[in-house]
Amino acid sequence: MKRAIIVLLGVVFLIPATTSFSGECGDVNGLPGVDILDIVHLINFKYKGGPPPDCGTVTDIDGNVYQTVTIGTQVWMAENLKVMHYRNGDPIPNVTDQTEWNGLSTGAYCNYGNDEHNVATYGRLYNWFAVDDSRNITPEGWHVATNAEWTTLIDYLGGVSVAAGKLKEAGTEHWKTPNTGGTNESGFTALPGSNRGSSFVILGYEAWFWTADGHPAFENNAYAKRLIYSQESVGLWASLKYNGFSVRCVKD
Repeated sequence: MKRAIIVLLGVVFLIPATTSFSGECGDVNGLPGVDILDIVHLINFKYKGGPPPDCGTVTDIDGNVYQTVTIGTQVWMAENLKVMHYRNGDPIPNVTDQTEWNGLSTGAYCNYGNDEHNVATYGRLYNWFAVDDSRNITPEGWHVATNAEWTTLIDYLGGVSVAAGKLKEAGTEHWKTPNTGGTNESGFTALPGSNRGSSFVILGYEAWFWTADGHPAFENNAYAKRLIYSQESVGLWASLKYNGFSVRCVKD
């Protein structure tokens, strides 16, 4: 059997080649840094049936591979979700008709402008019913971030007034000028994938991300985070559940 070879702090590990991870990295437990905990992770994986090495990617049920990033104590996807099936294999409907989209009360996704070419860069847009579906739209071991988890992220990056700049991709390849404060210091690489409400809003100006939380007082609304091209601050919005927003996942 072919094997991948990992040398970690002077210890050699032979891992079956069928294991889905890059053997070139020493940080195999998804936590910052290379230390004795990475050795423990590998030993548990090889000899005790523990979780496989985690070298900075996660794969969804459709085979889409996402880069991940550790920010503080959290591990986030560094890309927007693209999946077209729930975790159990059931398809998430792709709804292109605007009237049908506006009337939905069940899960669905769309591509920005109903154009598949936008998916590679911006991912797909999901209504909140897909986010909240018990069949789960996230990869195993991951979940849609709650509002509290977004708050933890934002606080770690200095608070609401400055965090958006550290989350946004730097430059103006995708964000409209001036992309205020956009440094991507966090590695989160937020992109302005816009949204779909009563229509598609122009790309480049805003990034909208669903949280996993419905509004406690308004049944038709759920919480979302908004980043815009002209501000460093992060907005919290109660939005209608049929809207189509991007989704970021965080590791369990």
